[in-house]
Amino acid sequence: MSRKFRAGLVVFGLLSLGDLASPLLTDGEHPPMSIALIASAIGLISLVLVVLAWRGVRRAVVPLIVLRLLSALTAVPAFFAGGVPAAAMVVAGLAIALAVVGTALVLVPARQFAGAR
Repeated sequence: MSRKFRAGLVVFGLLSLGDLASPLLTDGEHPPMSIALIASAIGLISLVLVVLAWRGVRRAVVPLIVLRLLSALTAVPAFFAGGVPAAAMVVAGLAIALAVVGTALVLVPARQFAGAR
């Protein structure tokens, strides 16, 4: 397992922990509780997949990437809904950016191994 791959899993793990805590951090409006609960479920499943991927289960990587990008998509409405506090928009932007970075870190080693064959 490469250092970049592990770094990507760490980023995904931290994002998953943030998602898991989102029902405790919401005011009920930003994000709405329904979105926070969905994010929490995505975070829990993602954490399980991170652990599996860390242990070498390669088939856990694709669902993990899909879930993390899906989680990032749930943050996009923060930029279009009215009355969203600036702090919530910053957190949403960071979550989206970190999801992209984590995805790149996890996928780069896979491309390197494919080219080495």
